[in-house]
Amino acid sequence: MSEDVLETLREANAGAAPAYGADPWTGRALDLLRTFFERDVTAIFVSTGSAANALALASHHKPGGVTLCHVDAHIVRDEAGAPNLFAHGLQIDTLDGPMGRIEAGALGDRLATFPDGVVFHGRPTAVSITNVNEIGQCYGPSEIAAIAAVAKARGAALHMDGARFLNAVATLGVSPAALTWRAGVDVLSLGLTKTGGLAAEAVVFFDDRLREDVLFRQKQAAQLFSKNRFAAAQFVALLSNAHGLDLARHANAAGARIAQILEASPDAAPIARPAANMVFAHVTQRGLAALDAAGIVTAPWSTRSQLTPANPFHDGGLRRFAASFLTDDAALTALERALAHASGPQTAGRALA
Repeated sequence: MSEDVLETLREANAGAAPAYGADPWTGRALDLLRTFFERDVTAIFVSTGSAANALALASHHKPGGVTLCHVDAHIVRDEAGAPNLFAHGLQIDTLDGPMGRIEAGALGDRLATFPDGVVFHGRPTAVSITNVNEIGQCYGPSEIAAIAAVAKARGAALHMDGARFLNAVATLGVSPAALTWRAGVDVLSLGLTKTGGLAAEAVVFFDDRLREDVLFRQKQAAQLFSKNRFAAAQFVALLSNAHGLDLARHANAAGARIAQILEASPDAAPIARPAANMVFAHVTQRGLAALDAAGIVTAPWSTRSQLTPANPFHDGGLRRFAASFLTDDAALTALERALAHASGPQTAGRALA
C-alpha cells in the first residue's frame, strides 16, 4: 500500500465521523472524482472489483438482458457468476478480438444476432470493455467511441472495467474524461486497489438518473459501508496531487523494462509489447525453473482467444508478469539475472553486459 494512503487512513481514523458516507472524507473524495472526470458524477464505494463490475452491469440490466464482452473478459472468466447474482437472469455473450480487444465492426455483427422484438435470444443491455485489458493492452478514445456508437445504436450501455484505469490514463497520455464519458462510457468500475490502495474500488456513473436505483443495489449487495470514510480517504490520497497517476507511471515503466528483459532472453517470448504494467510471455520450462530458483513468482495464464500468439517453444507456458509502484531496480535486475543464468554462462554474460 502507498505510504500516502496509509498516512491518509491514519488521519481519517482520528476522532469520530458520521456513518454511511455522510462524513467529510466521502465529500472530499466525491469532489475529487468530479474534478478528475471534469463533470458531475454519481459514485459509490465498494470493496472489490468484482462487486464494482457486477453492480455496474446490474444498474443497466433488464429482463432478458445480455451483456457482450471479449472472450477473456474478467466478468466472464474470473467472477464466478457475480454479475448474474447481482442482476438475476443476466446473460453474458462473448466475442473474440485481437490483442484482447473487441472491435466495433465485429460487435455490430454480433448485435445483429439479437433481432429487435425477438424474445428467444434476449436483448443487448450492455457492452463491457476492460482498460487496461486482460493481456495488458489499452483501448484508446477513438476505439472506445466507435464501440460506444455501435452499442448505443442498439440501446446498450457501455461499461468499462477499470481495475487498472490509472495505468491506462498514464500510458495513453489522455484525460480520464477522454477515456470515459466523452467517448461514450456510461459507467466505470474504477479500481485503485491495484494502484496503491486497500479495497479501494468505486462504481462511477455518468448518468445521474440511475442514482436512486444504484444506492438500493449497493445496500442489497452488502456493499454499503458504515465506515465509508476509510474507503473514501484512499481515493482522496490517490487522486490528490496526481499521486495515483505517479504510481501508475512508475508501474508502467517497470512493465516496459520487464518486457525488454523478456525480449532479450531466448527462454521468453512476450505475446505483445505491454501498454501498461502487465507483460504476458511464453516462457520455456528451463526459464520457469530459473525463475522459481530465484524466488520470482509469476502467474500461470490461459486465454480462450483464438487471436493470441501461440507458444513458440516446445514446452513451458504462458505467464503474467505484473509490475507495481513498488517494483524497483533490484527486482528487475533479479529477473534479468535469473533468465540469463537459465541460458548458460555465455548468454548470461551477454545479457548483463
